Amino acid sequence: MTPHIEAEIDEIAKTVIMPGDPLRAELIAKTYLKDYKLVNKIRNMYAYTGYYNDKLITVMASGMGMGSMGIYSYELFNFYNVENIIRIGSCGAYKKELNLGEIILVNEVYTDSNFGYIQDKNENYILKASDELNKKFRQEDVIEGKILSSDVFYKEVEDNRKMYDNHNCLAVEMETFALFHNAKKSGKNATSLLTVSDNFETNKHLTALERQTSFTKMIELVLSKID
Repeated sequence: MTPHIEAEIDEIAKTVIMPGDPLRAELIAKTYLKDYKLVNKIRNMYAYTGYYNDKLITVMASGMGMGSMGIYSYELFNFYNVENIIRIGSCGAYKKELNLGEIILVNEVYTDSNFGYIQDKNENYILKASDELNKKFRQEDVIEGKILSSDVFYKEVEDNRKMYDNHNCLAVEMETFALFHNAKKSGKNATSLLTVSDNFETNKHLTALERQTSFTKMIELVLSKID
């Protein structure tokens, strides 16, 4: 047990899928897992462990932002012996050619945050995903590329084109850098798959129903590729 996770060590699988939303974690468990068990409900940050095609998997919410992801991924890697964390979430595209509902497999993440420096004086603002994990998810209809992780959702000034032109970031979200940083620090594996829910160049957005359908595709892809 930790201050934030009440599960016993043997109640968390070696591979954890992490949506941001606790209710999405609940939905995944109830829809796809067999013999699942609720193993954490502290702060309503639900975690469920069960079987998908005879593979033991934990689905646990990360919450929003690097602060929340930083806590949970650190504790899972360092206190629960988790080997792999796969983030599944949404993102806002910076490239107009990216269609709503498309899936991005993150191979690199750039951040404008000081998360790494504050944690351990790490001045590297670009981190890579685990290639071991990414090999599982590469396929023709998945776009692999670099994204931005930011601490701020509502920015007063944001030059979307600059993020793509200067840093080659396809999209933005708020959790992946913290996850990759903790994976690197712990000697573990991590990656992120993100569904494009918004496009800042075209000003298009998925409806609630479209989000659900698109996220289902991403969820089923991840579950089907876990060993």
